[in-house]
Amino acid sequence: MRLTDILQPDCVKVPLVGEDKQACVFELVDLLVEHTAVEDAEALKEAVWQRELTRTTGIGHGIGIPHAKAACCDELRMAIGRPATPMEFGSIDGKPVNLIILLASPLDKTGPHIQALAKISRLLVSEDLRDALQEAESAQALYDLLVQHENEAAV
Repeated sequence: MRLTDILQPDCVKVPLVGEDKQACVFELVDLLVEHTAVEDAEALKEAVWQRELTRTTGIGHGIGIPHAKAACCDELRMAIGRPATPMEFGSIDGKPVNLIILLASPLDKTGPHIQALAKISRLLVSEDLRDALQEAESAQALYDLLVQHENEAAV
């Protein structure tokens, strides 16, 4: 599985305009609705936010990975954003988040959902890549970094 097979370039936003966790997460949901076949923004926002209220998806190192499964998703979908400034996210390490990766999938696609979460986690083990993604000046630069990293990893 390549993340860039899931992530469309127009589902990357730098910077996000939201000023808090919920606003940024919802902004990423809106990107999915605008650029993919996800049709029900409110249903996906509800699913993602309910999951977030259950347990934070702030995994540490400045990364948040909000995710949910919802009936309004036709297939695995992903959006990425970098807030204008690092924000409180309730992260497990207590540090603010400056890269948010939203993952949404259909209710019946648990396997691919878990595989994508694992792939994202493995990808972000690299401190150099994490730093580069968190410092990307544009959506295209962030997307290009992911493509480059996945291409190098495939060799």
